Amino acid sequence: MASTHRCNVAIVGAGLAGGLIALALAERRPGLEIRLIDGAGSVGGNHLWSFFDHDIAREDRWLVEPLIVHRWDSYNVRFPRHGRAIAARYNSIESDRLDAVVRKRLPERALMLGRKVLAASATAVVFADGDRIEADGVIDCRGPGDVSHLVMGWQKFIGQELVLTADHGAPRPMVMDASVEQIDGYRFVYCLPFAPDRMFVEDTYYSDTPDIDDRALDGRIAAYAAARGWEVERVARAERGALPVVWGGDFESYWLSGGRGVAKAGMRAGLFHPLTGYSLPDAVRTASMLARARDYAGAALHDTTHDHAAATWASRGFYRMLTAMLFRAADPADRWRVLERFYRLDAGLIGRFYAGQSTIFDKARVLTGKPPVPIGRAIAAIRESRV
Repeated sequence: MASTHRCNVAIVGAGLAGGLIALALAERRPGLEIRLIDGAGSVGGNHLWSFFDHDIAREDRWLVEPLIVHRWDSYNVRFPRHGRAIAARYNSIESDRLDAVVRKRLPERALMLGRKVLAASATAVVFADGDRIEADGVIDCRGPGDVSHLVMGWQKFIGQELVLTADHGAPRPMVMDASVEQIDGYRFVYCLPFAPDRMFVEDTYYSDTPDIDDRALDGRIAAYAAARGWEVERVARAERGALPVVWGGDFESYWLSGGRGVAKAGMRAGLFHPLTGYSLPDAVRTASMLARARDYAGAALHDTTHDHAAATWASRGFYRMLTAMLFRAADPADRWRVLERFYRLDAGLIGRFYAGQSTIFDKARVLTGKPPVPIGRAIAAIRESRV
């Protein structure tokens, strides 16, 4: 027999955005009755999220600090004509840790996992089995809305955690190794040393399409490991994904595609860096903002999340312009030149760029000098980014 559950805040989608909101509310608003809902049986899925210290405001560190599994004090980048080490702390969160922390912090009744959702409104959630939730407010965090409203490309990848037969000898992450063969757009390999005999290796592409050839990428990861002299004993874990990277579109139409009048967070709210596709810094900011809210009614939550997402979209025209230059002005095989030039700049500028907090002087410096793409195409790309 169908039943009705009641709560203050129902969070639909227990990925990164939903999990962080649940943690933030549990910590800062303990009087709220929360429900965290997902069709999967765990929080966070099968993912690894990484971030620089400067991506997260000091006042928000309390939210991510318990989740960090790996951290390093510097990282490397490598291009055909340039390589460097950059002194900036880099951190990684594993989905297993997010799941464990959420389960420890929230009461058992708050987790409604393995439950398929049919529909969500501003104040109700309907399950496939006929059960429903009546809430003061609902926040939808179920992933992207209708991306046809966006003008975009993709950052797609397969990552594998490799167990090696010997010490790999790499003390710091290789955040971007673009010295590899350029295939299917801008290609780079991303490496994180989890332990002396464990290396996470991700083969990544800035591509015009989201299609992933699993067998080909698996083979390229194996070839990369062999070229580095790493003998692989086994693959402990693998993940794959395709993140939108955006240079134009209609924000309001995208927002409405995720549900009229419903509060949203994460990718569903369009809260991700236009050029990198990464959503963790925005997910932390949103969760912290919601923990400071005073009104958790559906309409108020909608207005709060909509206004935050709209303001963020409006502030990121510079990054959408750079994305347009990467995808529309540079030939796919030459996209690495844009990133190589960028990584010759000041380390502080690079950090502020990834945090989405570039100053007016940073923006001027990025655009100063001869662009690594044809001038005519660059101008056309800039115009397209204003769509």
